[in-house]
Amino acid sequence: MTAQGTLVTAEPGGTLSLAEHAYQLLKDRLIMLEIRPGEPINDGQLAAELGVGRTPVREALKRLETDHLVVSYPRRGTFATVVDITELAAISEIRELLEPLAARRAAENAGPALRAEIRAKADEISNFDPAEPDQIQLMRLDLSVHRLIYRAAGNAHLEDVLIRYDNLATRIWCLVLDRVSSVAGHVSEHAELLRAIADGEAEKAGRLALEHVTGFEKTIRAVL
Repeated sequence: MTAQGTLVTAEPGGTLSLAEHAYQLLKDRLIMLEIRPGEPINDGQLAAELGVGRTPVREALKRLETDHLVVSYPRRGTFATVVDITELAAISEIRELLEPLAARRAAENAGPALRAEIRAKADEISNFDPAEPDQIQLMRLDLSVHRLIYRAAGNAHLEDVLIRYDNLATRIWCLVLDRVSSVAGHVSEHAELLRAIADGEAEKAGRLALEHVTGFEKTIRAVL
């Protein structure tokens, strides 16, 4: 990574500011519980780990607080938020309304390039060896599917809300990951959903999205 104030390459033709780069890296660590719930966050230590100054890290932490992934207390510091299992019902209630909406909108609104990307993601899921990826890799694959659907829906406000609640749901999943035996099956469900979206089958896509979210909640409750 380069010195503070410069840009780092995100992808061909694109760049990320250091604050954005720090945000994405820290968000991934928080979602996957690599930074444990309740753990104090030292901005100086993180800046050293990421090879940047403290300013980009502090900017990232402000955004992560808005995402409900960290919390700051006066004179105490910043901490990773606790994963509260009692929030599962509230998070699921929102997702059960909005995930089907996003799936239907994606089926209706996605252009040819996005539909091709969606089909490619469906093929990736269908072809992966469930014995090969580890649980965290599977969860990252799950996140990538949801992000693709939200983007394809073509509504930035809906996308922002769903990303926030999917992040919180994924943290709950990661908390019980060692007790769940069906992660591969949960992720493989996405192939049919993605193909329904790519084929423009809005009602089918909405139904499958709802089944996926309700299945997630049932799986979590079964191991609590």
